[in-house]
Amino acid sequence: MPLSNMEAQINEWQGRAQSMTALNLKAIEPALTELNDHLTLRTHIVGYTLTDADTTVWKTLRENRVAHAYIKQSLMPNLCRWFRYIEEAYPQQATLPTRPVKGAKGTEEKADETANFDIGLQDVGDGTSVTTRFPPEPSGYLHIGHAKAALLNDYFAHEKYKGTLLLRFDDTNPLKEKQEYQDAIIEDLALMGIKADKTSYTSDYFQELYDYCVRMIKDGNAYADDTLQDKMRQERMDGIASARRDSRVEDNLARFEEMKTGSAEGIKWCIRAKISVDDPNKAMRDPVIYRCSPEVHHRTGDKWKIYPTYDFCCPIIDAYEGVTHALRTTEYNDRDAQYQWILKALNLRHVYNWGFARMNFIKTVLSKRKLTRIVDTKKVWGWDDPRMPTIRGVRRRGMTVPALREFILKQGPSKNIVNLDWTTFWATNKKHIDPIAARYTAIAEEAKVPVTIIGAREGVITEEKDKHAKYTNLGKKKVLFSKDVLIEQVDAASFAQDEEITLMNWGNAIVRKISHSINPLAKPSGLKTVTGLELELHLQGDVKKTSKKVTWLSADQNLVPVELVDFDYLITKDKLEDGDELEDFLTKQTEFRIKAVADCNVAELEVDDIIQFDRKGYFRIDKAFAHGELAVAFQIPTGKSGVTR
Repeated sequence: MPLSNMEAQINEWQGRAQSMTALNLKAIEPALTELNDHLTLRTHIVGYTLTDADTTVWKTLRENRVAHAYIKQSLMPNLCRWFRYIEEAYPQQATLPTRPVKGAKGTEEKADETANFDIGLQDVGDGTSVTTRFPPEPSGYLHIGHAKAALLNDYFAHEKYKGTLLLRFDDTNPLKEKQEYQDAIIEDLALMGIKADKTSYTSDYFQELYDYCVRMIKDGNAYADDTLQDKMRQERMDGIASARRDSRVEDNLARFEEMKTGSAEGIKWCIRAKISVDDPNKAMRDPVIYRCSPEVHHRTGDKWKIYPTYDFCCPIIDAYEGVTHALRTTEYNDRDAQYQWILKALNLRHVYNWGFARMNFIKTVLSKRKLTRIVDTKKVWGWDDPRMPTIRGVRRRGMTVPALREFILKQGPSKNIVNLDWTTFWATNKKHIDPIAARYTAIAEEAKVPVTIIGAREGVITEEKDKHAKYTNLGKKKVLFSKDVLIEQVDAASFAQDEEITLMNWGNAIVRKISHSINPLAKPSGLKTVTGLELELHLQGDVKKTSKKVTWLSADQNLVPVELVDFDYLITKDKLEDGDELEDFLTKQTEFRIKAVADCNVAELEVDDIIQFDRKGYFRIDKAFAHGELAVAFQIPTGKSGVTR
């Protein structure tokens, strides 16, 4: 039996999908261009509903990492529109097959996405003696990199073993540290569900650290040095001994005492550990362990004018406080030898080091210095700006705490350093917010098109509907029906005379009249804008047979003004390299605002509520509606396509 015309077209596009499988953009670009052109006036590849042509091509593109990355850039608008539509309108069909667990019986089991945390900590015994610590510097707000360190230390102390977690503030730099940052760190840890068994401060041990430094000088393991910073750096690189390296113990002690006064002479000096001049590991080349800094400390005031470096005080206090395993990012690998040298030089209890990879993301900086510059130069509103990679920033954008914990713990203690994509981060969050996100409707203010509904009942009819068709436990909302409604211009412009469409949560209607205006400034022949529509209800129509499902709002209700806000990456480059100037790679526009009107139920929403506006996406309410002031909603990325940060 010969194939029908539609079957032949479906087969043709299934065959064309093979030309989109190459992992080479140049090889697949002609096929993508052809598909983009084909979709100019089409919602589906073949016909007016989903067919195997759509599912085959969609899955081919989704499984091709090169094609998928290209589509996310939205360089081919018709292709991008179709790709997102298939993904959102047909979630069951637009799924990728689950890869079976290697060696599993059958193929129905899903691979375990949880990271392997069995890192084999040494000498754990029954686990009750395991003690880890999280030592943040209160010089900024916690970012997601810090979150990984905090959560891993918490995991090993409290979940894998029945041990102890210490929180210690590394407050040894009065120039950068503030009480504000210290308080924020405590709050952010609490938000992540992390509760330390004990909190301490490096400044609690300033006297002990001073005594240990004096001991190192007396033992010949440290000396005072006034070499200029640039020269000292060059000498360390070249393996050249400082002129002060063999100074007498008495002279070194006298200079340390001068540093302690914070005098003009004392500021010139520092104390260096006497380890090696030319060790292949440059971290072992006589590192600085004490500096003079007369600035007032936010906890100790002006009592101290000298402060230990992190690399000096960390092993000492770890040993003093009973830490058994110091989990640190792999950037400390070279300094682990210095850590162990200090323990041995001072005859302190042994502490194990274990490194894990820091968490990096594309188009993101996690340097506190650079983040502080972004805040100080007003590129963002503050440390809790939703564009910032801080705990507060991602939470304000709409990341939930359970999703944050799940994502970070899935990364595990791997030592492999990779640049993560934000899409995986937000995809984890979507699983958590979908069951709690009630659904509402919003229409862009500048794109409103008035519509008259022929056949609607007289007056305004109010019905109670579920806030979410699937998760009915979210409660009810009011839906108002009347003959005067609003839809968006993009939907109205796609209608054809006498076309049957579906008004979501109402039923089918037939387009009976389309009114246009022409913009004479548009060339060459003017751009048509729909100024009004007449739709005739056809409630007996089959919603499964219509290709266009549109949102609408009754104009006869107290519409709520709302501002919908979306954001772009702060950084234009996937990864900043050494020598790159931050300002050269800052995105010019990162904030996008659209005024809209929403259904009357939105007036009841509160700050931090997570909702979904039909066909627009998920949002977090950043500012609740108040009479005279519009509501503000931040769009939450879902890890699919388009802007994710």
